[in-house]
Amino acid sequence: MGQWTKISVSAFMTAAPQTIGFDQTLETAHKMMRAGNFRHLPVLKQGELVGLISLGDLHLIETLSDVNPAELTVDEAMSQPVYVIHARASLQSVCTAMAKHKYGCAVVTEKGKVVGLFTANDALAALSALLDPPRSRSSQRNLIKTKELQ
Repeated sequence: MGQWTKISVSAFMTAAPQTIGFDQTLETAHKMMRAGNFRHLPVLKQGELVGLISLGDLHLIETLSDVNPAELTVDEAMSQPVYVIHARASLQSVCTAMAKHKYGCAVVTEKGKVVGLFTANDALAALSALLDPPRSRSSQRNLIKTKELQ
């Protein structure tokens, strides 16, 4: 198990996630999530991360009777602050923090730019790999490379 403590989240993160502008509508965010089959969107303002909107956020807001998703903008519904990590952050430390604080995801950045998302589903994929490790080092590298390509 010692080898797994050295693995970074980059081995399991979702690379190059879609993002949304802070001034886009909730309707647009919901359409993007449905089309891409994902649940989290980093929110950007002039290329900088300013928040996160989740499918859960959208569902909650859309239950309010006086809210029109075609008029309300993402910045009015996004979560702040965002749990931000570096791609080299250890899998163990990130999973520990996510569990402790009940975060659904972490936004992965490098040099201030969003490069990935590490979600609870990604953490479960990592757990699965840990519980059923590949039989050889080359198989382990192939598993990590496969995840990096996704």
